[in-house]
Amino acid sequence: MTFFNDSNFKEYYSESKLKKMKLYNSLDKNITLFKKIFGDNSDLVIRNFSLGRSDIISAAIFYFDNLTSADHIDSNILQPLLNDSYAAGLHTGYEVVKAIRLGNIITRAQIKLSQNVKELIDGLVSGGVLLFIDGLNEIYIITTKVSNYRPLSEAEVENVVRGPRDSFNEVLSINIGLIRKRIHNPNLIFQSTKVGKITKTAVCIGYIKGICSPKLIDKVRSRISKIDTDVVLSDSYIEEFINDKPFSIFPQMRNTERPDVAAAALLEGRVVIIVDNTPVVLIAPGEFCSLMQSAEDYYNRYVFSTLVRILRYFALIIALILPSLYIAIVNFHQELIPTKLLEGIIAARSGVPLPNFAEAFLMEITFEILREAGVRLPRPVGPAVSIVGALVIGQAAVQASIVSPLMVIIVALTGIATFSIPQYNISLPIRVLRFFLMILSSIIGICGLAIGLSFILIHMCSIRSFGTPYLTPLAPFKYNDLKDTIVRSPLNVFKKNNSKIIHNKKTM
Repeated sequence: MTFFNDSNFKEYYSESKLKKMKLYNSLDKNITLFKKIFGDNSDLVIRNFSLGRSDIISAAIFYFDNLTSADHIDSNILQPLLNDSYAAGLHTGYEVVKAIRLGNIITRAQIKLSQNVKELIDGLVSGGVLLFIDGLNEIYIITTKVSNYRPLSEAEVENVVRGPRDSFNEVLSINIGLIRKRIHNPNLIFQSTKVGKITKTAVCIGYIKGICSPKLIDKVRSRISKIDTDVVLSDSYIEEFINDKPFSIFPQMRNTERPDVAAAALLEGRVVIIVDNTPVVLIAPGEFCSLMQSAEDYYNRYVFSTLVRILRYFALIIALILPSLYIAIVNFHQELIPTKLLEGIIAARSGVPLPNFAEAFLMEITFEILREAGVRLPRPVGPAVSIVGALVIGQAAVQASIVSPLMVIIVALTGIATFSIPQYNISLPIRVLRFFLMILSSIIGICGLAIGLSFILIHMCSIRSFGTPYLTPLAPFKYNDLKDTIVRSPLNVFKKNNSKIIHNKKTM
């Protein structure tokens, strides 16, 4: 059985070639042209019909049945053209065509007349219907996008005990609406463009005029417009292309699945980047302190939010240096350990054949494998397998004298501390740098740990996120901006919602 006709795949239509193409006055020639461009697409529907009962004019519609709504096509296009036009007293084909040109008959809100073949194709593949009319070298683009999208659900990654439960989904227009639902201001601007030569993915930037720095807006626009790629499938593509330092392992933009977080970022003077088909929104600039904040910080009393933030930074330090500190002290600085504790460590390590570094490295690798297994497995069994696997493997490793009980405790505490970091993308470099510090600590002890931390700090000081220093307001130090960093001051301390972004206007 033959499924493919090779003649349909001999010619490639580039954007420049499509721009040069001209439409004909003949309906048959225009249909032939579009059939030649699209070939034998099984989901491309062509519907021929006639306009008028006398002086009949031939017409046709083109659409992809999986991108459009059949109900909208029937009720808003075919029904008015084939039935309602006669009830309105339009008997000839010329009268029907004239009524269409005047904006009557077709009841869809978005309808556009175009002679540009590339623009027509973009409209068709974006969920539009093309209306061909014999005798015209112009074609109507009628928007009838399909409305079967994933319903709004609760955020899965950024969970909160108190606060809104809705989250973004994969539809660009709905995501914009979720933000507009929270900010009722005419100065809230959303501007959209297409990125990706093949995918032509819609990318939208949002900001509030009068609050956001014009320099920041221009930087975001300029970097997105300079993206030269064929494919953009998610927000991560955009993030990698527009980062200040693409080779740094630290994230330079915040991402969120919560509309309230995106709205708060806009009110602080930041820019949000929304990518179609992605339930995650990017926020620029993304300084380190903002990556350590959670939406729930603003839904609880400031005292509790401040304590939780301090605890969060403490967990960050534990996740980064605890295994390295253990290796350095046990191997090189035993005099720092109390005698009783040192005796317990020696007794626990008796019979363990591996050195401290190999023991820690093996346990950390095992923990990372279990973590990935828990993510990849089906949701009902994933957490159970990862928890049971960790318990069984840890207990078996201790009984087999492969690792000491203290090392199991340290690795487990390190892993739990990693989960306390609110932003997943900032926990990733911490997991990588942990191994780097373990290697240095195993070579020259605490001096190696100090050298490694110095290199990390110097690198973080060199990073800028869209012109904003990565460690601001800590470096450069800005006292007035400390009220919403490690601590969260009472809301009445903030004179305006956009007070946090004042430093951005000065440093960009």
